[in-house]
Amino acid sequence: MTLQLNDLNQASAQDAREMLKGIYEHSDWIAEQAVLERPFKSIAGLKLVMARVVSNASRELKLSLLRAHPELAGKAMINNALTAESKNEQTQSGLTHCSEQEFALIHKLNAEYNEKFGWPFILAVRGPRGTGLSRQQIISTFERRVRETTQFEFEECLRQVNRIAEIRINDKFSYTPTLGNELWDWHEELALHSDTGFKENNQLTVTYLTQAHLNCAKDIKQLMIKCGFDSVHIDAVGNVVGRYLGRNVDSNSTYLMTGSHYDTVRNGGKYDGRLGIFTPIMCVRELSRSGTRLKHGIEVVAFAEEEGQRYSATFLGSAALLGEFKPEWLTQSDSEGISMLDAMKNAHLDISGIADIKRDPNKYIGFVEVHIEQGPVLNELGLPLGVVTSINGSSRFLVEITGTPAHAGTTPMNRRHDALCAASELALYLEKRALSEDHCVATIGQMQVPNGSINVIPGCVKFSLDIRAPLDTQKDRLVGDILEHLKEICLNRGVRFTLKETLRVSAAPSSAQWQSHWESAVKALGLEVHKMPSGAGHDAMKIHEVLPQAMLFVRGENSGISHNPLESTTSDDMQLCVQAFMHLILAACA
Repeated sequence: MTLQLNDLNQASAQDAREMLKGIYEHSDWIAEQAVLERPFKSIAGLKLVMARVVSNASRELKLSLLRAHPELAGKAMINNALTAESKNEQTQSGLTHCSEQEFALIHKLNAEYNEKFGWPFILAVRGPRGTGLSRQQIISTFERRVRETTQFEFEECLRQVNRIAEIRINDKFSYTPTLGNELWDWHEELALHSDTGFKENNQLTVTYLTQAHLNCAKDIKQLMIKCGFDSVHIDAVGNVVGRYLGRNVDSNSTYLMTGSHYDTVRNGGKYDGRLGIFTPIMCVRELSRSGTRLKHGIEVVAFAEEEGQRYSATFLGSAALLGEFKPEWLTQSDSEGISMLDAMKNAHLDISGIADIKRDPNKYIGFVEVHIEQGPVLNELGLPLGVVTSINGSSRFLVEITGTPAHAGTTPMNRRHDALCAASELALYLEKRALSEDHCVATIGQMQVPNGSINVIPGCVKFSLDIRAPLDTQKDRLVGDILEHLKEICLNRGVRFTLKETLRVSAAPSSAQWQSHWESAVKALGLEVHKMPSGAGHDAMKIHEVLPQAMLFVRGENSGISHNPLESTTSDDMQLCVQAFMHLILAACA
């Protein structure tokens, strides 16, 4: 018999605890505390409450929870002593059919892991889609994580325990994230396209107007048509544009614009940008299937270029919609000497139509974007969704400090003019200074000692500065303090510096109205609303120049890593993303 949420909410405390038995391995104390929080508004809310019980427990209780789990392909499995839930999970992943060599390797890793950490390796072997990881995926993850630190693994194992519990809750309630599973599949299918030289190494790389890029555009266009868009076309810069019309179509028709980019960084992940394309496509499909037309139409734009990997033209796709395509971009050449102009001609794009791409802001009510977080915050908090308050503004500089190169053995420490020490002192200051401001970051990502030698005091250091903040006033204050401190350091150390600003991008605070729509959508799902800034840039940042905008973040797995093959999210979280997006559409466009 399928368990219903209403049954759980109305049952006696004892019966409710019994209903939730087995969700956390040999740890029914979690269910005992969770039932005190009834009624649960949604299954997602139930999952969150149970995870919160774990989060609020003492370290001793958490450790006992970890130690309650069996080893993967370990003695309990061999002796048929697993719980029914664990047996089902290990069977679905194929661990019960390991080869002799695979059993030997996993046995070795189990012993090494237990000796190092003091609890068994824990992995949600049914994976982010819930259908099971392959044995090779499990072994690769095992080999990677056995090298991690104790604190990291303690927290990561707890996150894996919560993912295991999430899937077990799905099973108890016969709940399947159907739309999330489809979104998962769409990402997998689009990821089959990758640039030559990367595809052969199973790496995902899609750069502007390569064959892989053109194939992605074609697939997205066909998907939009299949999902019921009224019109779909590829514009003069390669953006794929789909429109779903509102109830009344005339010269006064207005649209909600949404979308993200489908190009990638080199050897990147499957969800960066693409989640923001597929989610609204899915919502339009559901509207089309039900015959629902809203007051405002919906325009989904799959932006052709955001990353600036093949050419130095970051935000090319969204800039074109603002009438800011730069003609000088056309003369740039890639690493193989192919100009952007030639690449556009080879792709059969009509550059004479670029000016026509410019949008009239009066025809739009706003812009919204969903995106994988690309960071660890939601992952660490155990929250599937986060509402973005602002996209951080950023300033970047190239700095060169010049001191006096001298003999490292004969020059006393109090007589040195060491350029590297000056740069290092600045690095420590900017770390401390950025920590003093909420949500600000400052980074020296590159540092060089030209012609450096092991026995020569560095006479020259070149480095980058990247400073970001959610408000321009914060950023300007941070930049001012760091540059002023740079002057003081150089004066005190008797060295000189030159400074070149290479980027200045204003912050993009979210529209209060659209941010409120996202908050309402998250609340409607029975979830906690967590508000946070975006440290990374997005197409919404560009569109912000002419339209009110707001973003929704989706939790990433593997500590939220992005721009990396380990970038991932779950079909459960994607399901919630679709539901939140649909809630926003129905509230804002009806």
